[in-house]
Amino acid sequence: MELNWQEMLFQFFGGLGIFLFGIKYMGDGLQKSAGERLKEILDKFTTNPFMGVLAGVFVTVLIQSSSGTTVIVVGLVSAGFMTLRQAIGVIMGANIGTTVTAFIIGVDIGEYALPIIAVGTILLFFFKNKKVHNLGQMIFGFGALFYGLELMGGGMKPLRSLEAFHDLTVSMSDNPILGVVVGTLFTVVVQSSSATIGILQELYSSNLVDLQAGLPILFGDNIGTTITAVLAALGASVAARRAAAVHVLFNLIGTTIFLIILPLFSKFVIYLQTTFNLNEPMTIAFAHGTFNITNTIIQFPFIAVLALIVTKLIPGQDSIVDYNSKHLDPVFIEQSPSIALGQAKEEVLRMGTFAIKGLQETNEFLKTKSSKNSETAYQIEGAINNLDKKITNYLVDLSSASLSESESERHSILMDTVRDIERVGDHFENIVELVEYQQANKVKITDDAMSDLEVMFNLTIETVEKAIKSLDLNDTEIAREVAEKEDQIDKMERKLRKQHILRMNEGICSGQAGIVFVDIVSNLERIGDHAVNIAEAVLGVE
Repeated sequence: MELNWQEMLFQFFGGLGIFLFGIKYMGDGLQKSAGERLKEILDKFTTNPFMGVLAGVFVTVLIQSSSGTTVIVVGLVSAGFMTLRQAIGVIMGANIGTTVTAFIIGVDIGEYALPIIAVGTILLFFFKNKKVHNLGQMIFGFGALFYGLELMGGGMKPLRSLEAFHDLTVSMSDNPILGVVVGTLFTVVVQSSSATIGILQELYSSNLVDLQAGLPILFGDNIGTTITAVLAALGASVAARRAAAVHVLFNLIGTTIFLIILPLFSKFVIYLQTTFNLNEPMTIAFAHGTFNITNTIIQFPFIAVLALIVTKLIPGQDSIVDYNSKHLDPVFIEQSPSIALGQAKEEVLRMGTFAIKGLQETNEFLKTKSSKNSETAYQIEGAINNLDKKITNYLVDLSSASLSESESERHSILMDTVRDIERVGDHFENIVELVEYQQANKVKITDDAMSDLEVMFNLTIETVEKAIKSLDLNDTEIAREVAEKEDQIDKMERKLRKQHILRMNEGICSGQAGIVFVDIVSNLERIGDHAVNIAEAVLGVE
């Protein structure tokens, strides 16, 4: 019988496309139903590695992608929200969570795929309610997943009559490493271990591969899925690259262990199949689940060792910004409000230090155009926003405690100062975006204009430093200096605007350059306003 290659390829790749779309669409629906708070879940529930594993499982089940979870983790580690050890726990959990898709596929309801799609479509197009719409998206994706599998299975069935394919499966049975390589490469190409496990389930179901060849492919699928995190970590921080390396190392170690015990593991999977009367797709799902759960149990006690290995493999200091508060102990609100107020002040001062550091990084970015400076500035702005929420919540809780009149005044000052520092972060973020716009559009700012910006930037940084110092020491003399310097900033802003208008009139500067320059100057002037607000609060206490 001659094979119709065109029909086979069209069916297979069309089915693969529908399958991948189904997983993505179903994951998006689940994610929306749960509320888009994945980063918060990972931030709050990763206090220790065990909680990290549970958080990793939960988030991966929600978004139906271990790669997606790992990419989020890489981003959180890079931004400083999560330590490497916490990330390792989440990555382990993500590997367990991704097995849920295989169990879903193991439920043989492919013949009902089209009616399921129809139900999802009705909910999507005939109902306005957002919750019903999200449910429709989940059901539609669920149906598309099975329909894609049916198409792929139909496309692959003729392969059983192909001698070359039969020889390949025999080779993989005899040489497990070949199976691992095939599984790895295929997942690297498809960028989804769920898809390649689904294909493996169809191959095994159609008797195109036996269990001895299928298990090494399954191990390779788990290695291949790490490529997404590796790609996400390219060019990222040292910590992010280490998190991606952990994902690779975790699956490589697991694969090595299971290749060594492959005959034993095969017997165990056959035992599960016969004991629970599992169909072929569910047998692969159980094998996949057993692999990832056992791998996590084996390696969980060695999280510190994994962290040490990747630290040695990827050396270097990482400029991670610590997002978390260090001084806000809720116990003090009940026991000693005055100490709690002092703790809040320490955290506000720390937030102010971040603002100064963010301004310095922004100034460097303006001069060097180095992405390292812009990334650090964005990290710091994120840290300021996070501290803004935590300090404000702490101060709100503290306001219900019994405070003396002077303590109430200090409390009010801290509330106002937090808001001013947060606005400083917003303004230097605006400047970073303006410089990025300048880079993207190849806007040339003259040397004279750059020199003017340097002077104003240094004056603004010095003003903010003095404002934070006046708060720290409660020094009215320094606070008055801040007011004087802010007056200088205002005068400089007016002067620089006029000078730049003259440059534009003379044709030295373009209109785009004028917009960028004036907006940077305007943001610096507003930062000066927020600095003087802090100083005036200190003077008000006097």
